[in-house]
Amino acid sequence: MSQSRLATTLGGLVLLGVAAAGLLGWYVTRVPASPFDRQASVAPADEALVRRGEYVARVSDCVACHSLPDARPFAGGLKMATPVGAIYATNITPDRTAGIGGYSLADFDRAVRHGVVPDGSRLYPAMPYPSYAKLSDDDVRALYAFFMQGVRPVAEANRPSEIPWPLNLRWPLALWNGLFTEPGAYAEQPQQDALWNRGAYIVQGPGHCGSCHTPRGLAFNEKGLSEASPQFVAGALLDGWYAPSLRSDPNTGLGRWSEADIVKFLKTGRNQHAVVYGSMTEAFNNSTQFMSDDDLGAIAHYLKSLPGNPAQDGAPWSYQAASAAARPDAPGAHTYVTRCASCHGLDGLGQPESIPPLAGATSALTRETASAINITLNGSLRVVAAGVPDAYRMPAFREQLSDREIADVLSFIRGTWGNQGGAVDAQAVTALRGHTDPASSNPIILQMR
Repeated sequence: MSQSRLATTLGGLVLLGVAAAGLLGWYVTRVPASPFDRQASVAPADEALVRRGEYVARVSDCVACHSLPDARPFAGGLKMATPVGAIYATNITPDRTAGIGGYSLADFDRAVRHGVVPDGSRLYPAMPYPSYAKLSDDDVRALYAFFMQGVRPVAEANRPSEIPWPLNLRWPLALWNGLFTEPGAYAEQPQQDALWNRGAYIVQGPGHCGSCHTPRGLAFNEKGLSEASPQFVAGALLDGWYAPSLRSDPNTGLGRWSEADIVKFLKTGRNQHAVVYGSMTEAFNNSTQFMSDDDLGAIAHYLKSLPGNPAQDGAPWSYQAASAAARPDAPGAHTYVTRCASCHGLDGLGQPESIPPLAGATSALTRETASAINITLNGSLRVVAAGVPDAYRMPAFREQLSDREIADVLSFIRGTWGNQGGAVDAQAVTALRGHTDPASSNPIILQMR
């Protein structure tokens, strides 16, 4: 190649590199458009809109992440673990210095539906904006009215994240958003009825069910954001708990639940199959029980439309009668009889709608052992239904039982009464013991105002 051609080629490559760098710079710094951009200011909302916004905030469970039990609502501070370090939920009260009091409606919309704050910084997707992107304009407007006029301002400074440099650089999140989010409000499916569409909107959007129940990819992205993907709400391991499938899997999902069962679970925290525990306790205490019966019915209707994966789930579970007392020599049987049977029964059937059965429990049928280990080590939070704390709760056994004893009793449970979840490794118990804490005995239910 001649020197002139070489110089031309190198010059072209340089120009191409500059153009690519400029395009990348534009992409990562651009501010997403909002339908509210032309609204420079918003007149005070009427009380009906504020109340509507409060309901949307309940459905969206904003209070659970942006509040601490003993602090003012929405003042932030909740520590959330991520694979690269801890982050802290921010203050979203209308305080103009520490909170979002200076946000316009368009600013608020960009933060909620795009994960971009007014200075152009990107929010970590621990804020479930991949789901909130589907919020309707009307719901965003109502949320804004509630946060600006229905929440008391709190001058509580935000805590910086514990993510080290350079992992704490946020500009790559713009690229992450481009790859793993689906911008645009929820679009109704004309081939489905109104009940299905309302349920799909809540589950995919404000309810952000997929944030916990959808498996994640290597980039910590949800593998599906709607029923278009068979991975959507198919079950996921997250923060020491296994959020089970919300699809019609007969063993690890909702295949044996009716629509009425789902509604009752979300409204009362329990049904014939299960009682809320783990992270779902906080979602129930602060969100689902406050939803209207119509919305709960819509959620149930939509979830029951999602097919399971028979090849993965295997043959449907069926109860096999057995008494734990009849197997005294089986590892874990003695511990079960002395520690568990008084509540869950020698037959594993529990006490209807007070204490859940272990026979056929999802945690005893799935290969994932985290939930079974976690609740045995640390117990459960109080379930608070209609303002009344429950009378029964799972105690913590981390001080009473060794890792081997916990592994043995869980292996016994997961191999009895037709359960086929498989054995539990004592090393898995040891690992979770070191990364979890006992559940608080105090009810976790937060006021919105």
